Amino acid sequence: MSEIRPRRSVLSMPGSNARALEKARTLPTDVVMIDLEDAVAPEVRTQARAAVAAAVAARGFGRREVVVRINAPDTPAGEADLAAIAPAGPDAIVVPKVSGPDVLVSVGSRLRRLGAPDRTRLWAMIESPMAIIEIGSIASAARDVDSRLACLMVGPNDLAKSSRLRLGVPGRAALLPWLMTALVAARAYEIDIVDGIYNSFTDAEGFRAECEQGRDCGFDGKMLIHPSQIEPANAIFGPTAEEIAEARAIIAAFAAPENAGRGVIPFRGRMVERLHAVEAGRTVAMAEAIAALSA
Repeated sequence: MSEIRPRRSVLSMPGSNARALEKARTLPTDVVMIDLEDAVAPEVRTQARAAVAAAVAARGFGRREVVVRINAPDTPAGEADLAAIAPAGPDAIVVPKVSGPDVLVSVGSRLRRLGAPDRTRLWAMIESPMAIIEIGSIASAARDVDSRLACLMVGPNDLAKSSRLRLGVPGRAALLPWLMTALVAARAYEIDIVDGIYNSFTDAEGFRAECEQGRDCGFDGKMLIHPSQIEPANAIFGPTAEEIAEARAIIAAFAAPENAGRGVIPFRGRMVERLHAVEAGRTVAMAEAIAALSA
């Protein structure tokens, strides 16, 4: 089993806001996403870039995963972002508006030339109709060692705008087919996928409902725009105490001597297969990784 990293909550913080970055060091989010793209005005990009590079290099975020969203890598701003941030060694670089795998391989190669540590991964933002059409080939870049691809993130606002669909419809009916297409691609190539933001950060009930939908669809977590969203996202996307207890019981049942070599066994009134034991192992590993975050 590959390394398990909780990505229940991915809090976006503007790279130009020093106070927000300082506060992020104390928040219970799994991932701090420092944004140099949409959240930073062009006239302050140079200062923000330098400040973010210094903050990342200084560490100080504890066990939180630190990722930085750059501007499009084929623009002067994106090239400058990459040159400044790569040597600082964030856990990942978030590449916006990915429409095919080539840009990921290109950015991955540039990370190596810029001196980024091997642990620095790439996350790809899925934000356009072309990205949905090419989602299989984008996710397949995870098999290319140069791409460093570890996670997909859905950008619903850009996806809706470029597709002329309306967000705000309860249940996201128009968006769901594309969300599930992206999720299946991520699972096919064994990488994580994070659901997009919920715009109305004061609507706690709507946010919770969308988190529950994302969890039930199979997403690993959700991108957040306000600290108040962290706690519910962590609770909804993390395994419950009951799920952890059952996972441990399934593992113990398959480990029993009488079940050695058996592919299917009876368990609490139903039949479970070895694949359920594998998933149970992931549930326990995730619970342990979450516990380690607060240790």
